[in-house]
Amino acid sequence: MKLAALKASIAQDQPPSEFSLALQALWWDAKGDWGKAHECAQAAKGAAGDWAHAYLHRKEGNQANAAYWYGRVRKPVSTLSLAEEWEAIARALLDA
Repeated sequence: MKLAALKASIAQDQPPSEFSLALQALWWDAKGDWGKAHECAQAAKGAAGDWAHAYLHRKEGNQANAAYWYGRVRKPVSTLSLAEEWEAIARALLDA
């Protein structure tokens, strides 16, 4: 799937069934449901979920919690705009 198809899928009621939990977290975030996005990120295992988790806490404004999750994936706290970071994570997950 390409980024454009991911963005188009956001018009649906549910994320595509083949999406990983980390990608579902981004999908729900794009739908405006931070709580559901956070649930998916928490349930995801590994670096992909941790990166989505970091992004979500950064978006929430909880910088200390975000820094913890960025540290778990050995990434610096992002200085990109939230939209740019969302796209960077989505592209990485789609390419994985």
